[in-house]
Amino acid sequence: MVQDEIRRSGESFKATVNELIREGVVARQSPQRRKRFVVTPIAANLGLGTRFQKAEDLIEAMEGPAHR
Repeated sequence: MVQDEIRRSGESFKATVNELIREGVVARQSPQRRKRFVVTPIAANLGLGTRFQKAEDLIEAMEGPAHR
């Protein structure tokens, strides 16, 4: 990646490495805030107390026998 940056910028190896180090330090000091990942639950309507021993049984209950 350094060699690619040297070719792109046209700078020397030393100048390129120093610039990449500076950019890395700055990026580390001010991390970007990421958008929070939120999971929205939906009602499965499978009946109270329903238990499944296999994931395949749960999928069949939710999607029907033609899920394959």
